[in-house]
Amino acid sequence: MTEILTVTVTYRTASWTARSLEALAAERARSPGIALRSIVVDNASGDSDQLRPIVEAKGWQDWVTIITAPRNGGFAYGNNVAFQHAYAEKRVPDFFYLINPDAAVRSGAVAALVAFFETHPDAGLAASSIEEADGALWPYAFRFPSLASEIEGGLSLGLVSKLLEERTVRRKMGELPTQVDWFPGASMILRREVVEEIGGMDESYFLYFEETDYLLRAREAGWTAWYVPESRVVHAAGQSTGVTTPRERPRRLPDYWFESRRRYFAKNHGVPYAVATDVVALMAHTLGALKRRMQGRPNVPFFLRDLWRHSTLRSRNRQLLPVRQFRPDDPAQPINRAGGTATTEA
Repeated sequence: MTEILTVTVTYRTASWTARSLEALAAERARSPGIALRSIVVDNASGDSDQLRPIVEAKGWQDWVTIITAPRNGGFAYGNNVAFQHAYAEKRVPDFFYLINPDAAVRSGAVAALVAFFETHPDAGLAASSIEEADGALWPYAFRFPSLASEIEGGLSLGLVSKLLEERTVRRKMGELPTQVDWFPGASMILRREVVEEIGGMDESYFLYFEETDYLLRAREAGWTAWYVPESRVVHAAGQSTGVTTPRERPRRLPDYWFESRRRYFAKNHGVPYAVATDVVALMAHTLGALKRRMQGRPNVPFFLRDLWRHSTLRSRNRQLLPVRQFRPDDPAQPINRAGGTATTEA
């Protein structure tokens, strides 16, 4: 029997979380070889009060645990709360399955991921294919961001994109399982051994780039990550973050997006690399914005201004917060029974 613990971090998305749990309940019923439990972490939003009566009315108390975190620490923090709870209760699964509150598994989605791991013992992490709310397939995974990808993404010119095709971040997927760099955290499964080797996510990312950082750390530890199209989830993009959905007019990005981007480059490649990346990004996005304006296409509001405000070109932005993450192998780590997550600093 394969044990899977699904983890959903919710913040003012109680109704979406309930729908996601409904889909997981159906998956439990049709997957007799899988023991599936769920932890829902409410990041201090009040969702717990709405979800507990639903869980009781559905009779899900035997497999759904709701934890109220003491603060809204972001996506990485919420997942670490769940990791910590599993190890504290000594109910550690074979796999942790992270799923967004605005995502719902299709029939056989979890079973397909388990079957994939059975035939790929070197794989540490995997992701489902994404289906949009209208049924359209969103077949993408990603390459790790780099200086070259910042040039391509900023300019968005056909010739440049062609020359940098192997460095672009977004990568269209086919119909076969494919090894990739990283994928969104909307539907992401990982072996328990990954958590035990590299720990939880870095809580100094509030939102965005935390899964990119985590998969880079897993890659450096020797684990591979895979896109598994046989597993499919429906994802109502933007519902859990409030940031632009794919078909909407661009909205201004929140400050934490720029802070996370800066942290990713400076932490993983060093401040000089982050500075160089910001130089080329500002130039490329300036040219790209002028091109889009001439074409009558919208730009992300205040993007260049916000990129400069958060850039490592400004000395005040070069100080990094320490790494904060859950470590299951640290016996001295305090356990916060109120639902908080233990942290270590590196």
